[in-house]
Amino acid sequence: MLPNPLHPAVVHFPIVLALLLPLFVGGALWQIRRGVSARRAWLLPTAMAAALAGSGWVSVQTGDAQDEGVERVVGKSPLETHEDLAEVFLSASVAMTLVAAAGFVTGKTGRVARVLTGVGSLALVGLVTRVGHTGGQLVYQHGAASAYTTAGGK
Repeated sequence: MLPNPLHPAVVHFPIVLALLLPLFVGGALWQIRRGVSARRAWLLPTAMAAALAGSGWVSVQTGDAQDEGVERVVGKSPLETHEDLAEVFLSASVAMTLVAAAGFVTGKTGRVARVLTGVGSLALVGLVTRVGHTGGQLVYQHGAASAYTTAGGK
């Protein structure tokens, strides 16, 4: 049985994965410096980046599916701000997955891709923080949750 609304339940996955990704990238870079094969060490950060992009896509899809009811409660402007940031985050997550995948390439290209993944993963932390903050504002300042309660929670 899936929760209703589904969006608030799934949005925590990209938040957690975005916060963990820099740690996994750092760990992999540390392992590579210690002599572990780059291909072996880089598998987990790349999988995490792909999971992040996938969970971001699910979050955007569930948000889009539920936005009409919430828009009636909170208005168009705050919801559009949140949606726009979420779409930027999703695009950045997909791009980061592609860059991370390039980390499997040997030589300078792979090294540059791994470093860029590290820098990009930190940027994703900033983006997911902004998306989460605007989502929290929808709930706690604009009353978005009341779209799913009877008589506004009374």
